[in-house]
Amino acid sequence: MQLKKQKGISRLLATATCTLLGTVSQQVSAEDWEVDSAILFYSEPDRVTAIEPVITLKKKFSEESTLNLGLTLDSLTGASANGATASNQTQTFTRPSGKGSFTTKAGETPLDDTFKDTRVAVSANWEKQFNRLTSYNIGAAFSKEFDYTSISVNGLISRDFNQRNTTLQAGLSFASDQIDPEGGAPIAFASMAAPGQPQPKQSGTKDKDTIDLLLGITQVLGHDTIGQLNYTLSDSSGYQTDPYKLLSVVDSVSGSTLDYVYENRPEDRLKHSIYANIKHHLSNNDIVQASYRFYTDDWGIDSHTIDAKYRFDLGNERYLQPHLRFYDQSAADFYRHSLVNTNPLPQDATADYRLGDFTAITAGLKYGFKLKNAGEVSLRGEYYLQSGDSNPGDAIGIQKDQDLYPDVDAYLFQINYSFKW
Repeated sequence: MQLKKQKGISRLLATATCTLLGTVSQQVSAEDWEVDSAILFYSEPDRVTAIEPVITLKKKFSEESTLNLGLTLDSLTGASANGATASNQTQTFTRPSGKGSFTTKAGETPLDDTFKDTRVAVSANWEKQFNRLTSYNIGAAFSKEFDYTSISVNGLISRDFNQRNTTLQAGLSFASDQIDPEGGAPIAFASMAAPGQPQPKQSGTKDKDTIDLLLGITQVLGHDTIGQLNYTLSDSSGYQTDPYKLLSVVDSVSGSTLDYVYENRPEDRLKHSIYANIKHHLSNNDIVQASYRFYTDDWGIDSHTIDAKYRFDLGNERYLQPHLRFYDQSAADFYRHSLVNTNPLPQDATADYRLGDFTAITAGLKYGFKLKNAGEVSLRGEYYLQSGDSNPGDAIGIQKDQDLYPDVDAYLFQINYSFKW
C-alpha cells in the first residue's frame, strides 16, 4: 500500500506554526540536542495494523542556526480492501504477485489478508536567520518502502512585520517518486488472470513528480490570541493509480459479478487547500484551539475539516487535552463502486473507498506531564470512524442486499517522550 506521506513543505510550516502559536518548549542551549521521540500504534479491526516509531533531533548551533533531523519507521501488516464489492457468492482473487490466491466469503468485503509493508523515512532541515526579521529553512527527505521510493527537497522563507506581530511565509517543495509494484503495474481495465497464468501487467517502474507551493500568514490578534491562514497548491503528474486495486464488473440485471478489472486514475492532479487556525490562552492557563480546512482538486473531490482541542491545565506542569475532528468528503468524479457490463468502459475509474463520498469523526484524549529531569511525557488515544453510503441508489439486483461501503473504524495510541541531551 502506498502510505500517505506528509510533504516536507507541510512539515516545515507545521513546525514554524507551533512555535508561533506559543507551544511550550524548553530553552535549549547551543550545546544541547532537543530530542522528541514517539511510538504510534494504529489498528483497524480485522484490517490493517501499524506500528510507527519516530525520533526527531534538534540542535541549536547559535542564535541564528538550527539543525533538525528526523527518522521514521513504519511497519504495516493485516488485510487491505482490494476494491471489489461484496457478493452473495464466494469470491476468489489472485494475489498481486500472480502466484497465489485468497478467498472471500459471501457477504463479506474482499480483503487481501497478506498485506505487509515497511517504510523507512529520514529527513534533515537547516534553519538560518538572514537578519533579525527574516529566516529561511531548507531541507531534504528520503523514504523507502517495498514498492515505493520518494526523494524530496523543500524550502521555506519567513519574514516578520508589524513589530513581529505579523509573520509571512512562502514555501516550495519538489518530490520525485518511483513506484515498483509487486508483479508489475497492471494494464488499465485488464481482467485479473487466474493464479499461475500470465498477468496483464507491465514490466518496469513508474514515476510521479509533485510540486507544492505554500503561502501563509500568522497574526497576533491579542495578548493571548494568535491566528493563522495558509494556502497550499499541489501539482502532481505521473503514475497515480493504485496497482493493487480492482473493480467488480457486474451484470446489468442481476448485479452478479462477472469479472474483475484493474483500476485507472488520471496522471495529473491539481490540489488547492485553505487552512485557518486560531489559538487562545485563557486566564486560567487553559488553551483552546480550533481550525478549519477546505480542500478541492480537479479529480472532483471537495472536503471540509473542522478540528478542535481544549487543553486543561491540571497544575504541576500536567495537562489533559480532549480532541474532536469532523471530516466530510465528496467522491472523485471517477469513483464507482462497480462497473456494469453493458456500459462502455470509462477513461478512469476506481472503487477505492478513500476516494468515495464519506464522513469521518475522530475523538481522542491526550495527557501530558513534565518529569523531574525537565523531560516531558504525553499519552494520546483516539478513535476514528468513517462512514459512507452502504446502499447507493444505483445498486443493481443482488447488490441491494450487500454493504457496498462498509464502515471503517480505527484505534490510535501514541506515547511521546521529549528531553534534552
